Amino acid sequence: MGDPGPVAGDTDSDDAGFDEGDIEEVIELDGPEADDALADEMDEIDLGNHGYGDEGAEGDMEMMTDDADVVFSKHIGSVFCIGLDRTTESLAVTGGEDDKAYVWRLGDGEVLMECGGHKDSVTCACFSHNSALVATGDMGGLVKAWDVNSREQVWEFEVSDLEWLDWHVAAPVLLAGTVDGDVWMWKVPSGDCKTFQGHGSQSTAGKVMPDGKRLCVGYEDGTVKVWDLKQGAALHTLSGHQGHTGAVTCMDCHHDNVLVMSGATDGTARVWNSAAGKCVSGYSAGPETGSDEDTNSVEAVGLSRSQPLAAVGSLNGTLGVWDIPTGVQRHKCSHPGGIVRLQWAESGYLLYTSCLDGVTRIWDSRTGATVQQLSGHSEEILDMAVSRDGNIVLTSSGDNTARVFNLQKPER
Repeated sequence: MGDPGPVAGDTDSDDAGFDEGDIEEVIELDGPEADDALADEMDEIDLGNHGYGDEGAEGDMEMMTDDADVVFSKHIGSVFCIGLDRTTESLAVTGGEDDKAYVWRLGDGEVLMECGGHKDSVTCACFSHNSALVATGDMGGLVKAWDVNSREQVWEFEVSDLEWLDWHVAAPVLLAGTVDGDVWMWKVPSGDCKTFQGHGSQSTAGKVMPDGKRLCVGYEDGTVKVWDLKQGAALHTLSGHQGHTGAVTCMDCHHDNVLVMSGATDGTARVWNSAAGKCVSGYSAGPETGSDEDTNSVEAVGLSRSQPLAAVGSLNGTLGVWDIPTGVQRHKCSHPGGIVRLQWAESGYLLYTSCLDGVTRIWDSRTGATVQQLSGHSEEILDMAVSRDGNIVLTSSGDNTARVFNLQKPER
């Protein structure tokens, strides 16, 4: 595994107020030592055959249009995750079934850094707020951090089976959720550590709120908690008749620092008031005509920055666009396969969805019409990232590749 990261609690910090420029004033870090043993190996991910990997369809695949400007094909196995550097938007990081992650250039796919040493499939990979660091995490719970400029590993830590990773919005602080229900928070690269104790249910999704002071976490039992990062206390626990009855799969936080959205395997999505700890509205994915109700798990949710709208994407292929104040569904947009990711444009009315049929679609939220389709993958899309201006779309897939789509090309 290499040299272990610093043991939790080696370095203390003061307890001043929040300051985006000084990590010492974000949180007070202390906590238990890391567990040195890996958890039992998780079952392999099996998304099934959704029509693109069929050997009998080779002729159709050869004739498939490829709209990608760059195809990254260094991975040997499915590419589970992809992240975009938010400073220059010129670098990507991908993690795959081959136990590796790569940092590479969007312009030509050139590898800048290979992030090796993982013992299992890399399912989480993301850039820090200033793109100076990259975090990679594998299914077995080994989490590493890498310096982008020096291209060297600067820290690592081992937890139980990993469910999610998320960087703090304004400091080199990394957060992770695990199968045992705990949430970990580290300063990187010092390794000072703090844990948020679970309640006996797996931590399945997490998102740092834009104010940098709170963290929203979803759990397998359908509970959503809002945590105070500095105090390490749960401000609100959202459950019961207002909550989900299935595992929380996805979350989004509005830039107003009030609204939080969650989706779950029970086919529902919820919008919460994080200040009051109350459910504002709830939505049902509902089965598509002729579909199995068990496939309506909500896998992607999003809150529009410019309109009072919420988007819900489910495995039954339904994209619902809902008006938050009235709870009325404005549009129901059908896909030929399950939706795995969605993202609103940071400004305007466009909505991006990526699907198990290997296609990314761009929708007009005003009309519910498809604006554009981006094809090229021969298997299901597993992750997606979109640039701030909406002109660059990154996707990773079960076909062992990641793709870059530049929407500013003259012919588009």
